[in-house]
Amino acid sequence: MRRLFTVAIVTVSDRAARGERVDQSGPALVELVERRLGQVIQTDVVPDEPTAIQLLLERLADGGGIDLIVTTGGTGVSPRDVTPEATRNVIGREVPGVTELMRLEGLRHTPLAMLSRGVCGIRGRSVVLNLPGSPTGAVESLEAVLPLLRHLIEKVQGDPADCARIATEETAR
Repeated sequence: MRRLFTVAIVTVSDRAARGERVDQSGPALVELVERRLGQVIQTDVVPDEPTAIQLLLERLADGGGIDLIVTTGGTGVSPRDVTPEATRNVIGREVPGVTELMRLEGLRHTPLAMLSRGVCGIRGRSVVLNLPGSPTGAVESLEAVLPLLRHLIEKVQGDPADCARIATEETAR
């Protein structure tokens, strides 16, 4: 039986944090994660403020027990889009191939996918992944990398299994 991972989902949005807009991306991601990857044990909404984002990501990763922290929002090019910068201040190592794949897959749907500046990285035993803020973009991006996430999380947490064997098994499913 495959292990279910623990996941936290963080929506980064000034308007949702102020209650001016209903968060649609967070709930859409909860549904996808719980159907395909694991259990969402925490959801949060924070404004597009670097310090607030950074402190929350640190608390989630350092608290233990969360395998994957997914953010949605704040990855574009607007002046208030600061999620990638806040994430880079938190992670120890970046995993650029994950977000490269998300952007590549996003191009199948819209040329605007190339404007996403999201990052993926590691802090301790947690993987942190930035997704776009739109519900469609967030879900499509996460779906694009779901086959990789199980392996990535297991490796981050010290799984000694041979990577080539695991990668072949994952792509065969």
